[in-house]
Amino acid sequence: MNLQLTPIASAVALALMSTLTVAQAQQAPEGPAAAASAPPAPASAASAPLAEAAKPASKGAQQLETVNITGIRGSLQQSLNQKRNSDSLVEVVTAEDIGKMPDKNVADSLQRVPGVTIGTAGAGEGGFDENDRVSLRGTNPSLTQTLINGHSVGSGDWFVLNQVGTVGRAVSYSLLPSQVVGSVVINKSAQADLVEGGVAGTVNIKTRRPLDFKQPLTVEFQGGAVYADLPKKTDPQLSGLIGWKSEEGTAGVMLQMFSEKRHLRRDGQEMLGYNQIKAGSAIALSNPDLAGVWYPNAVGSALFEQERKRDGALIDVQIKPSNDLTLGANAFISKMEATNINRNFLVWNQSIMANGSGLAPLPGYVVRNGTLVSAQFPVVPVTNSDGTTSPRTYGIYDQISRPGAKSETSFLALDGKYRASDKLSFDANLGSSVGRGETPEQALFSAVVQGTGAGYSLNGLGNGADANIGTGDPSKSSVVSALDWIYGASPAKTKDEEVWGQLDGEYALDQGVFTALKFGLRYSEHKRRTDVVGQGPKWSADPFNPANFPAWNGGTYPNNFGSGLGGNFPKNIWLLDTATLDAWGAKYSNRDPVERRNWAAEFSLKEQNTAGYVMSNLEGDSWGGNVGVRLVQSKVDVLTNVAVPQLTAGANGDCAPLQPCSVPGSITSSAFGAFVQTPVKNTHNDILPSANFRFDLRKDLLLRAAVSRTLSRPDYSALGGAIALEDNNMTGSGGNPNLKPIRSNNYDASVEWYFAPRALASFGVYHLDLRNYVSYGTSQQTYYNIRTKQDEVYTISSPINSSGRVSGFEMALQLPIGQGFGVLGNYTYADAKEKGGGDLVGASRDTYNASGYFENDRFNARVAYTFRSAYYNGLDRSTAQYQDDVGTLAASLGFKINENLSVTLDGMNLNRPILKYYANNPDQPLARYTSGRQYYLMLRAKL
Repeated sequence: MNLQLTPIASAVALALMSTLTVAQAQQAPEGPAAAASAPPAPASAASAPLAEAAKPASKGAQQLETVNITGIRGSLQQSLNQKRNSDSLVEVVTAEDIGKMPDKNVADSLQRVPGVTIGTAGAGEGGFDENDRVSLRGTNPSLTQTLINGHSVGSGDWFVLNQVGTVGRAVSYSLLPSQVVGSVVINKSAQADLVEGGVAGTVNIKTRRPLDFKQPLTVEFQGGAVYADLPKKTDPQLSGLIGWKSEEGTAGVMLQMFSEKRHLRRDGQEMLGYNQIKAGSAIALSNPDLAGVWYPNAVGSALFEQERKRDGALIDVQIKPSNDLTLGANAFISKMEATNINRNFLVWNQSIMANGSGLAPLPGYVVRNGTLVSAQFPVVPVTNSDGTTSPRTYGIYDQISRPGAKSETSFLALDGKYRASDKLSFDANLGSSVGRGETPEQALFSAVVQGTGAGYSLNGLGNGADANIGTGDPSKSSVVSALDWIYGASPAKTKDEEVWGQLDGEYALDQGVFTALKFGLRYSEHKRRTDVVGQGPKWSADPFNPANFPAWNGGTYPNNFGSGLGGNFPKNIWLLDTATLDAWGAKYSNRDPVERRNWAAEFSLKEQNTAGYVMSNLEGDSWGGNVGVRLVQSKVDVLTNVAVPQLTAGANGDCAPLQPCSVPGSITSSAFGAFVQTPVKNTHNDILPSANFRFDLRKDLLLRAAVSRTLSRPDYSALGGAIALEDNNMTGSGGNPNLKPIRSNNYDASVEWYFAPRALASFGVYHLDLRNYVSYGTSQQTYYNIRTKQDEVYTISSPINSSGRVSGFEMALQLPIGQGFGVLGNYTYADAKEKGGGDLVGASRDTYNASGYFENDRFNARVAYTFRSAYYNGLDRSTAQYQDDVGTLAASLGFKINENLSVTLDGMNLNRPILKYYANNPDQPLARYTSGRQYYLMLRAKL
């Protein structure tokens, strides 16, 4: 363990030593000290004087108070009060603020906060119509820590690529409906008492609690429907809450339940990556100018349909036997049923242009920016062995059904608060959380498509691509000539679980600038496991016999498919009935969990994390803050699957031809080859100092400064990916269980001007110096060499630790205009680069939000526009994937019928945004998707 202190750690250590010296020397103060740690009551929402709205926190104030204030303006004031009174750099969104926005999960609301960016997908599946991932300040969502009530939450994903592909640490917000939220606190600067795990910051979602309600009995109900204009479906939305607390406030129970269903349809074009025309290939020999030129693997007409049903509940119990003791239990579960089916009719360029048998494009092809953006291919029949000819394959048609796809998250947390004396108090919590994602089965039918030639033309990002397969008629089943494949992850499931225990203490100090000493310990054990069956054909059932193909009942794509995408491409496409496809897949697919165990896609790891901290709250004349240090030890145990290679005859005397060699502990029952499971263990020790300062330049003007060291842990799939070895030259590829945690030195400074009630103008700068950022390259790892029969050092192509940096600034304005009107806006700039100048995953250079609102005693309205510029999304099929600029428009209308009833109409994606993706440059489009608009009409009742 290297304990050499950095300049940050040295400064913080000096402050802590001073704190401890004062604590030992001070005399017991006279009178109670409880008031020293209580935050001031927030100013009245609608009419607080400016001095009260900008009043600084009292000595030792750090806990962010949650007070239920109704109304748009009231919630905005409450958010500002909490932000103003914090010693560190935070943003706050309250429950009423969420309720008055057209927001259906927590991520929808957070996207309107400065420095926050959101994504609608977690892997290479492309975006949908609901926000699902949250990140801070131009970093990967995996580098943002998401907590619920201060603890971690196990996360599951419904989409198969998130279950078995790139498996990150980001929490899926699609399982977190906005109804369960009391407030959300975004910590942009670190504090020693915050759970580590977010390099860029932490999002802490606070649920409602029964003892916080004003009335002994609280009953709320919300019912209505959602209409999606692309699938043309209307579905029910229901939620309710009942909360009770005793008149004395000594006991309380709250139950929330929700049940929400909706249909989703996504129209798209997909290119499925890019390849280069190799020098020496048939096409390059006939057309030398095409050597090295990129071309799209396909141009596809992609139709995705899904039914999502989200059900869940939150229950909270609190008892307060005395003024000094409060005990609580909090349990939550959210399940999403997410059956989906994807269809794609593709001009199959990759097959047409395959080396050795490729077809040179006809004259008139166009190369732009190193890319073959337009080409037509001739009619060339296939010559059979008997001299006859057959139509050539120019396309492929995939239909994939995933019945029963689902995800789930749950937790049970116990907490307690105990005031041991006027000066000393303790908080404790322990619990467990589990997340699951599962695709029970995939029914995959893929057929080759024949025609008279083929062609395509890429039109950049502004318009859809053109594509054709000669006279091939996509509306008739006669285009099917042969079954192509039946493979895929089926079933696939992942489990993400954590148990934790935490104890925090606070000792009130009442001398000098030191107002409180906080300290604590935390232990957690986190496990992540993925299991995959790689289904294949059931050969004995003869699935490739055309007589056994699933029957077509005359169904086609919707008649308005692709109407919002532009381009001239196949749209009137035949499709199989879902039930027919599922039944066919069940009959002809081999899903034996032993024979078809796809060990190369599975992983298993365990992390044991122990942390302790000490932190002092500071308060002086017109300034305050905190300094502290957190010590963290991470023990990582990864079970890595390593391939046992097959050898040719004569290569090694003790290995039969084309059979795996004998390696102790090897598993040979899988059709995917032999493998051995190798445990890899590592321990990482970290010192995480932090310091936050607030300076009250005037009653309405604040200056903040913060410096800290933070950490995040690598993605699960980066640590646990299977290893394939080549023993001749001692190379390989796969995951890297030896990755170190990502560390960052963070620097923040901001100015906040609270120039009127419910008003704020702010400007801040930030810098993140990322160390051990996870990139891709080669690393040196030790494995057993079956040829030399000893451990050898291999060069493995895998995720590696690199470095990077993010620098930028944030601006925000919250301005009440008068007569119930107001506007809000913010802008974030992020300059994010990896070592060597490469792009960091998830970093948009420009992000801004603009919204306006109106509210009176009966009516309220809000409209909001959110924009983020293009960003690097990682790799998809070994091709770089960028998402282009995108902006979304949402609006909300509300009418108060009486004190107990109100009605709202929310509209989302009103501008029908098209999500656009591209590869190495905008002349290489990868996909274009549109999911249409959604409208929510809801009736709210309360007692």
